[in-house]
Amino acid sequence: MEPWQRAEIPGPVKAVLITKPEVVSALIKRARRPLFVVGTGTLEGRGEKLPLDHVIRIARAGGIPVVATAQTAVELRKRGFQPAARMAMVEICSRLTDPRWSLQGDGQPHDLVLMMGLGPYYMEWLMGSGLKSFAPHLRTISLNRFYQPHCSWSFPNLSEEEWYKNLERIAEELER
Repeated sequence: MEPWQRAEIPGPVKAVLITKPEVVSALIKRARRPLFVVGTGTLEGRGEKLPLDHVIRIARAGGIPVVATAQTAVELRKRGFQPAARMAMVEICSRLTDPRWSLQGDGQPHDLVLMMGLGPYYMEWLMGSGLKSFAPHLRTISLNRFYQPHCSWSFPNLSEEEWYKNLERIAEELER
């Protein structure tokens, strides 16, 4: 248990730390059917560029369909990016546990799920826990600023500046 955690703990299997953003780019390139799940947390930030702008760049560069929650789909459209679907986080998490489900409906399931901005910290924690326990066919990557132990890979706790640098690097690698 980490000193700042009060209740749930991740168990013996924890996320591998992403110390080099190039690892994420390589994982995306190797994935057969990646999926990017984004929430309203991508609409929060300082400065000109929001995390949502990084989502768009990464999704375009990697050819990754985006499932947006709540208001996020509207903001994506305002930026000229059409999400593949709009679903509640609980619904997408439930569907991802089915090893035969895919967004395209062709029976070829997703093998890699990127997550970013899915509400308060504990919401993504619970989604990661559900996928870790009930979707062993999936690898999961949290691209949030704070460590998500239930995912397969996660950034360590980062400053906002360092986080943005890492997101930029992922996009740059995918654009090559």
